[in-house]
Amino acid sequence: MSCHLLYRVDPDLNMARFYRVEVLPDLFGEIIVERRWGRIGGRGQCRAASYPTTSLAEAAASRLIGAKERRGYRQPS
Repeated sequence: MSCHLLYRVDPDLNMARFYRVEVLPDLFGEIIVERRWGRIGGRGQCRAASYPTTSLAEAAASRLIGAKERRGYRQPS
């Protein structure tokens, strides 16, 4: 469905982080918003939440992306 990848890199702070938000269907007819975050090059951590409709899942993903962009994460160029 949709996948968004954001990075936050600051060499002065030794910071190289990623944040990925993906909206996908599960086997039971629900829509999953999966987010994965961590240091670039690593597996990171993962959390998933299910939603009954695609529009609710997309809205939740959009809110997560907006919050991360306010904290300094940017899309790769």
